Amino acid sequence: MDAKSADRTRMNGGGLADRLVISTTEGTRAMTPAEPTGRTVHDRDLAHLLSRAERLLSARVAIMLQPENCTLEEWRVLKLLADGCGHVMTEIADFAMLPAPTLTKLMDRMAFDGLVYRRADSRDRRRVLAYLALAGRDLYERAAAIVARAEAELAAALGDDGDLARWLTRLAATLTDAQPFSPARAYVNDALRP
Repeated sequence: MDAKSADRTRMNGGGLADRLVISTTEGTRAMTPAEPTGRTVHDRDLAHLLSRAERLLSARVAIMLQPENCTLEEWRVLKLLADGCGHVMTEIADFAMLPAPTLTKLMDRMAFDGLVYRRADSRDRRRVLAYLALAGRDLYERAAAIVARAEAELAAALGDDGDLARWLTRLAATLTDAQPFSPARAYVNDALRP
């Protein structure tokens, strides 16, 4: 692809731009975001951009985990349980971003495969905690290396030294702490502006 085609692909928002690297006649270089010159019908809001990036990254990581017979959802469970502390199902569901019934099925399958086990909490017998089994620990270590490689490749393509993770962590904390959006409050705030 020549430089002109790469520029056209970038402007149309598809193809090589989705891979964060562009090829030109001078070689391959990291893509840098273009400054918007004006509003177009193709402008996207922040929620859309974040959702798209999450879907693309999740798909990429899922493909990379396939040789280990590990799904992205299993990876998320393994990652949380790797701390060895034992976690209740609600914590795991929140971390894995899965509804409780889906997580229950996943945990049953992972227990059957010998990746996790569940035990009653010694301090509160009503609570059940999940832990990594030895096979789960082995899978976690292999999967963690794959995910670390994917993240390092992405960071290199972006020229990022950790700022992206810090900003996303800060964004999540801000949104967690923020008051729920109220259209009435937004209207009042707009009306009060000079």
